[in-house]
Amino acid sequence: MFAVRQIITTVSRGARLKHTLPDLPYDYAALEPVISREIMTLHHTKHHQTYITNLNAAEEKLKSAVEKGDVTTQISLAPALKFNGGGHINHSIFWQNLSPASTKPSPELCTAINNSFGNLENLKKQLAATTIAVQGSGWGWLGYEKQTGLLRVATCSNQDPLQATTGLIPLFGIDVWEHAYYLQYKNVRADYVNALFDIVNWEDVSQRFKNASA
Repeated sequence: MFAVRQIITTVSRGARLKHTLPDLPYDYAALEPVISREIMTLHHTKHHQTYITNLNAAEEKLKSAVEKGDVTTQISLAPALKFNGGGHINHSIFWQNLSPASTKPSPELCTAINNSFGNLENLKKQLAATTIAVQGSGWGWLGYEKQTGLLRVATCSNQDPLQATTGLIPLFGIDVWEHAYYLQYKNVRADYVNALFDIVNWEDVSQRFKNASA
């Protein structure tokens, strides 16, 4: 697991690095009217911060267990590391995936989209439908499959990180936990998901695709 590898590496260096809340690349109100200031503020400063706080606490416990050779405790911490570590990873991508400015996919990403879905509109329809259908809390994702060079649509439950769960490299994620939209869209998840395509930071998605396919 990514978090276990990270903490063991840290222990071997004799250092302890804390995860911190990343700054947003825009103001809390910048994504209005698609996402309100209130939602963005709560989502970033409360929900994402909670994942970070709990991840740091779990890694402290893991550090102690590694030093003591306590394998039972190390194993018992796996769910907390996966959930909170996944929440930190997913949200760190999500903030960068959004932008108040209009952007377009790079020519290279357009080609990949056309090869995998036919065109951008087909991608949006497939990603939206798949994401809206997530049962309970989770994420919808556009990911890159290294083995085939194709783009894939996938979903993950709760805060499961895409790459650790499916092997796909995450390019664009849609958070469909209720805290991401309920204050504004109530129970109409479809309206939130479809509106989100108006604020996709395709420059960020394109860069992630470039890095993944290099």
